[in-house]
Amino acid sequence: MSESSGSSTRLWGGRFGREPSEALTRLSVSVHFDWRLAPHDLAASRAHARVLHRADLLTEAELASMIGALDDLDAAVRDGSFRPTSEDEDVHTALERGLLERLGALGGKLRAGRSRNDQVATDLRLYLRDAARQVVARVAELETALIGLAERHRGTPMPGMTHLQHAQPVLLAHHLLAHVHAFARDVDRFQDWDDRAALCPLGAGALAGSSLAVDPVAVASELGFRAPVANSIDAVSDRDFVAEFCFVAALLGIHLSRLGEEICLWATTEFGWVEIDDAYATGSSIMPQKKNPDVAELARGKSGRLVGNLTSLLVTLKGLPLAYDRDLQEDKEPVFDSVEQLLLVLPAVAGMVATLGVDDERLAAVAATGHALATDVAEWLVRTGVPFRDSHEAAGRLVRHCVDHGIELWEVEDSALQSIDHRLTPEVRSVLSVRGSLASRSSYGGTAPARVAEQLSALADAAHGHASWASGAD
Repeated sequence: MSESSGSSTRLWGGRFGREPSEALTRLSVSVHFDWRLAPHDLAASRAHARVLHRADLLTEAELASMIGALDDLDAAVRDGSFRPTSEDEDVHTALERGLLERLGALGGKLRAGRSRNDQVATDLRLYLRDAARQVVARVAELETALIGLAERHRGTPMPGMTHLQHAQPVLLAHHLLAHVHAFARDVDRFQDWDDRAALCPLGAGALAGSSLAVDPVAVASELGFRAPVANSIDAVSDRDFVAEFCFVAALLGIHLSRLGEEICLWATTEFGWVEIDDAYATGSSIMPQKKNPDVAELARGKSGRLVGNLTSLLVTLKGLPLAYDRDLQEDKEPVFDSVEQLLLVLPAVAGMVATLGVDDERLAAVAATGHALATDVAEWLVRTGVPFRDSHEAAGRLVRHCVDHGIELWEVEDSALQSIDHRLTPEVRSVLSVRGSLASRSSYGGTAPARVAEQLSALADAAHGHASWASGAD
């Protein structure tokens, strides 16, 4: 922030007999974090200038001068030649100062028919709608990386787990695509959020609308909204769109954390299923052998921060009476931080996934260990006419035999099978293979290779659609 110009830039003060205290001034200032709204505030100002002209509140010449000054100010903001000063309370104050510097008294006409209350609500919606597309673009890159990893290892079996215990064999691709489905839901939520956020508050004024003949419909259309907000009080007081954005961001963070946790586990010596590329790992300052999964760990860590941002915002909002309250100054930093953290972590996770090394042989070797084919035995018995209650018991006794003798299911002798349960004939060996187990899970959404191939195709199309939406092509 540059030094003060020495003149007051406040947008209020006529009814006050004393200058605000230093403590109040320091508490009130928000320009150090809301300055990022400047491009959106200028876009809204151009739209507002045009409706003032249509309302005969600006002449044709005044409008041309106003738009020219706003364009010049926009360029100066973007190249950094215009910055807020220590006298500017917020982004609106700073930009009005810049307009007055360019236009003199004419610049003061732009304030007619609007308030900082409807300005900031509009700016924040514009900012977050852009941010949602930036985040979705990065999510689409992660989806593509996961789909690519799944495609490269589409035939690799692995132990499917529940409670972190071996459960049933699944394809690694099937497991990876489960993460893609979660991220795809996050994109769905951002798109659904955007539909609700596409309403424009500008024109609501401080809370009651305007007696001037401004046209909120025209402003909304120019700014890419589908309509104005229907109630002026709701327009300036609503922050549901911020809370909902923070929720979607937090849930996306949770999904990143779950993926990061698995990669941390899989990269351990005990698992040894994957190796993180050197470009996405770090070492130790004291232990030369260390290769630490920092990207995966930071993905876990950032999730707590994202949840905290949501919680902070909800607590701020919970007791506010209608309409606008200054507490709403606190709505921006949490959501700004959520956007920043996602744009920071998502490319790193996508890069880690895209370069991840997989030990296919080790995964295949352990896919059926831990008696993970026991369900296949139970279902084989069901297909011979045994009630599942009984087949479950028989398969459980078979597992107990293996535990007692330190062997796996396929190592049990034929004679032992019969002694455990006479219905366990040698033909049961037809299901005691990983490939057979995988192929049999052919129900919709199952881990059978044909079903996984369907998912790969559908999710690749979805990721492409997500990237298109993020770029504005859809």
